[in-house]
Amino acid sequence: MRGREKRGSCARQMGPGGLLKTGHLFLLPLLTLSLLGLSAGGCGVYSFTGASVPAHLKTVAIPLVDDQSGFGEPNLRENVTRAVTDQFISDNSLQVADRSSADALLVGAITTVTDAPSVVEQGEQVSKRRITMSVRFTFQDMKLRRKVWEKNFSNWGDYDSGGGLSQRQAGLEEAIRKISEDVLLETVSGW
Repeated sequence: MRGREKRGSCARQMGPGGLLKTGHLFLLPLLTLSLLGLSAGGCGVYSFTGASVPAHLKTVAIPLVDDQSGFGEPNLRENVTRAVTDQFISDNSLQVADRSSADALLVGAITTVTDAPSVVEQGEQVSKRRITMSVRFTFQDMKLRRKVWEKNFSNWGDYDSGGGLSQRQAGLEEAIRKISEDVLLETVSGW
C-alpha cells in the first residue's frame, strides 16, 4: 500500500516526500488569509505608555503640591511637585503648561508621612525603616469643567536605619518616585 495509508474509515494519500495530500487544500489559502488579516489588524498607531487621554486634552498644569502632613521635611512639597511634573514631561502624553492656559489641572496635597521601623532583627535591633507617604490628587478637565477623578495615593521607601540622613532621604525619594509614577498612570490610563 505504497502512497496510501489506511486508518479507521479515513483514507489519506501520501505525496512525494511523505507530505499528506487531502481533499481540503482549499482551506490552506483561507487559513493563510485569515492569519494575515489577524496579524495586519494588530498594526496601527500605538502609545507605548498605554495612554488613553481624550483627544481634547493636550496640556496639564501641576501647581505646587500642598503639604498638610506636619512631617516637617524641608522642600517636601517642591520635591513631590517636581517628581510628578518630571513624570509627565518624560511620558509626553500631556504637555506641562501654565495653569491659565492648561486643558487639565492636577492638584495635590500631601496628607501623611510616617517614618517607622520595617525590619526588626534579633535583640529588637531595627535594621530598616520605612517612610510611607500619602498624597491626595484631583484631576480636573478644564475644557469640560468637570472633575475626572480624585484619589489618595500611598507608597513607601525603605532605608537602612544606621545610614543617617542621606539614607533617610533616599527612602523618602523612593516613596515620592513611586507615588509620582502612580499619579501619572492614573491620569493617562484611568479613563
